[in-house]
Amino acid sequence: MNKPYFGLPKNVIFCKHCVISNQRPSSSVEFKHKQNEKKATIGFDDDGVCDACRYHEVKAKQINWKKREQSLIELLDKHRRSDGGYDIIVPGSGGKDSAYTSHVLKYKYGMNPLTVTWAPHMYTEIGWKNFENWTHVGGLDNVLFTPNGRLHRYLTQQAFLNLLHPFQPFIVGQRIIGPLMAEKFGVKLVMYGENQAEYGNNPDDNSKPTMDRKFFSVSDPEEMILGGKLVKGIIAEKHFSLNDFAPYIPPNADYLESKGVEVHYLGYYLKWDPQECYYYAVENTGFQANSERTEGTYSKYSSIDDRIDMFHYFTTLIKFGIGRATYDAAQEIRNEKITREEGVNLVRKYDQEFPQKYFKEFLEYIGITEELFNQTVDKFRSPHLWYQEGGQWKLRHAVWHDGQ
Repeated sequence: MNKPYFGLPKNVIFCKHCVISNQRPSSSVEFKHKQNEKKATIGFDDDGVCDACRYHEVKAKQINWKKREQSLIELLDKHRRSDGGYDIIVPGSGGKDSAYTSHVLKYKYGMNPLTVTWAPHMYTEIGWKNFENWTHVGGLDNVLFTPNGRLHRYLTQQAFLNLLHPFQPFIVGQRIIGPLMAEKFGVKLVMYGENQAEYGNNPDDNSKPTMDRKFFSVSDPEEMILGGKLVKGIIAEKHFSLNDFAPYIPPNADYLESKGVEVHYLGYYLKWDPQECYYYAVENTGFQANSERTEGTYSKYSSIDDRIDMFHYFTTLIKFGIGRATYDAAQEIRNEKITREEGVNLVRKYDQEFPQKYFKEFLEYIGITEELFNQTVDKFRSPHLWYQEGGQWKLRHAVWHDGQ
């Protein structure tokens, strides 16, 4: 009767160490994302502890970080240039993570990075200020890429209506902008920040320093799926050509391999802590936290550059019962910044808060009515997670009901 959507586990359980549930989806290859796609989810062991918490224990006790840093230095030395050319590409927005990654590579390890940015849908004021500070205060070169607005808005609209995933076009761009720019500038090393496997993807991915090519390469562009539709179908239906999709088309995997392009995670080599990245960015690149907390959470400094970002987390609440406060609290518990009890209380207080501040702008951006917004949202509520009472939607399972 209450069959889960997306192939999610029917029995909802919460990690005994943090606040994440077994409904958390793993990252997927976004340009293959189909409607009603079955999701892989975070693993739990027999003690009721999630993979992300177990990997944090590995980070703390089993990894030789001095040896990992030496491996980083050897990698950088292999690619280092002394002729004035760029020797590493660092994708990012100028947020705390990309600010840390690019600045430490340039000023501690002596590389000459080119930072590259896939523009947010709609910059927030603090996001644009931090982006400017990244280059002007941080002392870094940057290429800001803004895709065709008409196509980007259409893809965002379709991703919301068909997948309840309005952030999909941005994620596609963010993942491929690094390899794409490496190809164009003749650079062979791309460095992202942390590996999402740290937070619940396949834990085996944490054992290797590179990003799986499936996330940023493709063989047939017309077979890509964006906004829940085949690209060739969008071309046939709308007034777009394959050329319009050029920024969304990842480089060919064989081509990248022939050119020796490597995509690495800095978090494999240096022990990653989001809060420490924040402190470093404040001190070295002029990064500023927001003056108010972000709706849906208690944080003021994470993912604050895009006005659509909070709707991404609202949709994860709808589809998986996991909102932004859950994501924030889970990693802060692991990093011993807050206790689990504090995390549970923060999730209870903020996780289901609706992102009202930019709601009208979001509706205008994707060209839908509030009525269609609500109809679409309700269509994606899995019955094993949600029920209605007195005209109000309520979660069947919550971490504060878990008896832990």
